[in-house]
Amino acid sequence: QVHLEESGGGSVQSGGSLRLSCTASGYTRSTYCMAWFRQAPGKEREGVAAIDNDRYAMYREDVKGRFRISLDKVKNSAYLQMDSLEPEDTAMYYCAIGPGCIQRSFPTDEYSHWGQGTQVTVSA
Repeated sequence: QVHLEESGGGSVQSGGSLRLSCTASGYTRSTYCMAWFRQAPGKEREGVAAIDNDRYAMYREDVKGRFRISLDKVKNSAYLQMDSLEPEDTAMYYCAIGPGCIQRSFPTDEYSHWGQGTQVTVSA
């Protein structure tokens, strides 16, 4: 069984920082992509950042320079460091894993396993 578990969400004021963690277990492929998605009330789920086993990373345009995704292969974990948070970043954040990252795209159906989500709330 593949299991993903996220942590690190919380409530911060505009300009604050949070670091999300995602730990994966039971995924044995040597090539993969781990990604962070988010979904705000009334909006579609959208990709935020992704990183593959070679540490190739990609981001949605409006988080570039503010968010950074990283990978710890020993701990089987992916992290999302979020700085300069804005109210527009408020959402449930989900970790996902799939066979590989798709360049300049975050197709949800390419990710086979998902975590339960962690809430991020940013107040003005």
